[in-house]
Amino acid sequence: MKSQDLPVRVLLAKPGLDGHDKGAKIVASTLRDAGVEVIYTGLRQTIDQIVTAAVQEDVDVIALSVLSGVHLELSRKLIKRLHEEGADSIPVVVGGVIPRKDIPKLKEIGVTEVFPVESALDTIAEFFTKEIKGREKLN
Repeated sequence: MKSQDLPVRVLLAKPGLDGHDKGAKIVASTLRDAGVEVIYTGLRQTIDQIVTAAVQEDVDVIALSVLSGVHLELSRKLIKRLHEEGADSIPVVVGGVIPRKDIPKLKEIGVTEVFPVESALDTIAEFFTKEIKGREKLN
């Protein structure tokens, strides 16, 4: 089977102490409806847990849902750990309560795309089904 025939595999994670995941579950459902395979890690995941799961599950992309305001710190740590594990070819997407002024900072860190809370669900789904689907896996 060609890689183009396989669904995009997304690891959707809620890092840190944030205890709200309704939005993440709505995004997961939207992505599944669009034909994306979603692996949801649940609440309060550490960066090490996220990286381990991403590598073990051989995902195409990691999507972080962050509502707690520590998106810059968590993204830095995640991208650093991915690099340390030799898995830095896995793109990282961040969504949640993200101030517009932080989007360029996240992209400088190495985040591929950012979806603030007000992002339309169809825009998010299109990104995963077209942008991520079109990439060749490097690892």
